[in-house]
Amino acid sequence: MNKTEHLSKRQLQALQTRENLLNAGRIIFLEKGFQKATMTQINELAKTGYGTAYLYFRNKDELFTALMENIMKKMYEVADRPFQPQTKQEAYAQIKEQTRLFLQLALEEKEMMQAINEATGVSEIVREKWNQIRLRFITAITKDITQVQQSGLARKKVNTVLIAKGWFYMNEQLMWDLVLNAITDDINDIAETITDLYTGGLYK
Repeated sequence: MNKTEHLSKRQLQALQTRENLLNAGRIIFLEKGFQKATMTQINELAKTGYGTAYLYFRNKDELFTALMENIMKKMYEVADRPFQPQTKQEAYAQIKEQTRLFLQLALEEKEMMQAINEATGVSEIVREKWNQIRLRFITAITKDITQVQQSGLARKKVNTVLIAKGWFYMNEQLMWDLVLNAITDDINDIAETITDLYTGGLYK
């Protein structure tokens, strides 16, 4: 059954209005940048009534974090893939592919990722949202490391959370370098290089 089939006409209209606001917000943020974008501009582009946007989002920061969550969905799917390698080689192949996909998805959303970078520098709400996103990735990585430690593939005498944080922060920094045009390296080369470094230190 479609998730919206049981909703009333008013509820469906509310969902559509919210979607319209998000679509308009994305356009305005990309066109104006985070700091110059306003809720009035978003409301006008969405063709909603005066002040309607505030019924759905308290401010532009909250609307922006909803857009961030939409962008992260595909990245979460990559991070949440089952990870039960039987050999170091299997682990290496899966980690490299996850790393490549993470960078590729960021590049596919390059303009919005640039807007996120701008927004985290000026908005406490957006910065906190990004920290929550970081924590979700780090938690998933920690789970994967624990799994391979228990299976005997990885070294046990390491701080699992610190390793997970270090691995994520390495990926994150290279992602920002790519989307901000600070580096132009091929993502396949990046994924292979840092996966070599990571698995070489963690796996037996």
